[in-house]
Amino acid sequence: MKILVVDDEKTIVKGIKFNLENEGYQVDVCYDGETAVDMARRGEYAVILLDLMMPKLDGLGACQQIRQFSTVPIIMLTARSEDADKLIGFESGADDYITKPFNILELKARIRALIRRSSMAPAAPARPPSLPPTPKRQRKARPHALWVHL
Repeated sequence: MKILVVDDEKTIVKGIKFNLENEGYQVDVCYDGETAVDMARRGEYAVILLDLMMPKLDGLGACQQIRQFSTVPIIMLTARSEDADKLIGFESGADDYITKPFNILELKARIRALIRRSSMAPAAPARPPSLPPTPKRQRKARPHALWVHL
């Protein structure tokens, strides 16, 4: 499975890439929002990790543009930890939001959870429980003096 990691801090990208590749993921990286949108348009990613504050196009703008053509799960990785920032991230189309500094084990767990949920087939509509069979002696009705066999 491919994951796209987008952050302008190259040391963070290097650490995330190393850890995710050790988990067996194929990892592509880039360092700005414009490139992220282009790569998301061309690639088939299981998840995109997207920093909020980046050059050229910030993470919110990149997320909004990606949402115009894709439903790929997006996790925002950012130093902004205010509730308002998180709400704006979710409103822009993010599926999850992790603040820096973060625990790499938590990040990997969140990635696995998003992949698991996104790969599940939609739930089948609820079916009414089947009714028990009608006893043979009750299978006839007599509306208007005519026998109707059920």
